[in-house]
Amino acid sequence: MSSPAILRHREDSMPAAIAEAAPVPAAPPATTASFGTLALRWYRLNRDGLRATAIGIISLLAFLLVWHLLTTYRVVFFVRFTNVPSPLAVYASFTKAIHAPHFLMHIVLSCRRIFIGFSLAAIVGVPLGLIMGRFKLVHEIIFPVAEVLRPIPAIAWVPMAIMLWPTNEQSIVFITFLGSFFPILLNTLHGMSLVDPVLVRAAQCLGARERSIFRDVYFPASLPHIFTGLTVGMGVAWVSLIAAEMISGQYGIGYFTWEAYSLVQYADIALGMIAIGVLGLGSSLLIRGAGQLVMPWRLK
Repeated sequence: MSSPAILRHREDSMPAAIAEAAPVPAAPPATTASFGTLALRWYRLNRDGLRATAIGIISLLAFLLVWHLLTTYRVVFFVRFTNVPSPLAVYASFTKAIHAPHFLMHIVLSCRRIFIGFSLAAIVGVPLGLIMGRFKLVHEIIFPVAEVLRPIPAIAWVPMAIMLWPTNEQSIVFITFLGSFFPILLNTLHGMSLVDPVLVRAAQCLGARERSIFRDVYFPASLPHIFTGLTVGMGVAWVSLIAAEMISGQYGIGYFTWEAYSLVQYADIALGMIAIGVLGLGSSLLIRGAGQLVMPWRLK
């Protein structure tokens, strides 16, 4: 083939080669498909949580239904439901209470007492439990006293608290402190007792001082038990607070519930009990959320 023919052949074949080498425009993204894939992936990751939430909602609805039927038909079967208010009556009391400033004031004062008493218990109980777990002499001095005082119920402390503190507010906070202090202390002690001694010896062999061992070995290893004690202590703090408010308080959700009983306002009694349960649940959830932030390695 002559040179001009070869050149013409190359020129004719170049557009086809360029067309073959040119990139093909990408297809538009499938938005619907991508959204469906992300939704399916999110569902698979959160399937257990969604299932637990759905079961919890169904359980609460079933409880409300049983409550409604028992109070509507005034069932008497060992337990009398003749004077128990219905869910609708409690809801009507709730709508009335939220527009009254005194109900919100009771809730705010109880939350303030819980915050102060529980915070003091955590500030004292956690460090004291860590020190008692680390130093045997401190444990031998403090533990017998704590074991003697721990079984005394909060309601038995009310007369002594009134004598110890000049105001009812301080005595109620003191009782709340006592209720949450012992669970925090004992769970912290339990966590310290479960620390692997091999980790301590390894840190000592690497030249770690007592302060570093305390900060980097004992404290992180005890954190799960510390937060367990904080959660249990929060529940006991609410029990202690309500008992103190019913006996010696002038304000608070416990006083609100006891006053409703004295005035024969049955719907307000149930409203106060539900408010206590919701506040206690919210407080425990806050502690669990804080535990997940502090201990991310425990997240599944």
